[in-house]
Amino acid sequence: MIVDSPVGPLGADTDGRAITRLIWGKAGTLTDGPLADQFQTEVSAYFAGMGKAFTLPLSPGGSAFQHSFYSALSAIPYGETRTYGDLAKDLGVSAQAIGQACGANPIAILIPCHRVLAADSLGGYSGAGGIEAKVTLLKLEGAAGLLL
Repeated sequence: MIVDSPVGPLGADTDGRAITRLIWGKAGTLTDGPLADQFQTEVSAYFAGMGKAFTLPLSPGGSAFQHSFYSALSAIPYGETRTYGDLAKDLGVSAQAIGQACGANPIAILIPCHRVLAADSLGGYSGAGGIEAKVTLLKLEGAAGLLL
């Protein structure tokens, strides 16, 4: 299954119970069934500006730090941002560790690493399309004022 979006076609991998990875540009192992229907519905609603939070079951894997990081990312409200430094302070790690964790996020968009910015710039984005995709996502969420 592929969901069309302004940042390109999106697919997902699943372990049968949850989404384990967002895939840019092609379908993954999530092909049909209730989870696929929910994925299509929620991702389409998000890109239509009608879905501000995802309720999909997610299983990104990783260490205890990565799970606390994913929780911190998921707590950033729609349309708001935090800096790498903000998250570093909250989690007791370096801003560089936060940047590396953002780059390793396997479920971008659903775990919103696009909402994390550098103190004086947009920072990076590991999703397909790079910074342009990050800008598209921030504009969609009404955070475009932060870009000016």
